[in-house]
Amino acid sequence: MTADDVLEVLGTLRAAGTAVWVGGGWGIDALVGHQTRDHRDLDLMHRAEQEPAVLAALAGLGFTETLDQRPVRFVVADTQGRELDLHPLHFGADGSATQSSLDPATPFTYPASSFTTATITETPVPCLSAAQQVHFHQGYTPTDRDQHDMAQLREQFGIRTHF
Repeated sequence: MTADDVLEVLGTLRAAGTAVWVGGGWGIDALVGHQTRDHRDLDLMHRAEQEPAVLAALAGLGFTETLDQRPVRFVVADTQGRELDLHPLHFGADGSATQSSLDPATPFTYPASSFTTATITETPVPCLSAAQQVHFHQGYTPTDRDQHDMAQLREQFGIRTHF
């Protein structure tokens, strides 16, 4: 997944009137302001009620569903090997959001401050905040990619991470 791919997907979704936020590795690279590693996919959070419009817009780019783990997440891919990991969010009146988890009693939480703007190739993109990225990178054994990503946030923002 290249920076151009990310911007194409985001532009298509914006033109369709949907709201999405970049998370995962691309979200961290957006926060840092430049690409720091290769990315196999693009993580996107979206408004759950906009899911039909998101899927229709992505179908126009040739994406089809390859994995359904709703209500937590689902994956779409195209014939070029591009993959999107989509996470439906339910927003509250205060701008915070929740995402279902495998344990219905403990959904993932997104404070309103989780949603920010950063850049990919100098293009502003909606993404998750550094604090939210750190929050989601805990409670498991990190991969080399996770270690790399958290090092980027520590260096850029001087914040503590869990590993």
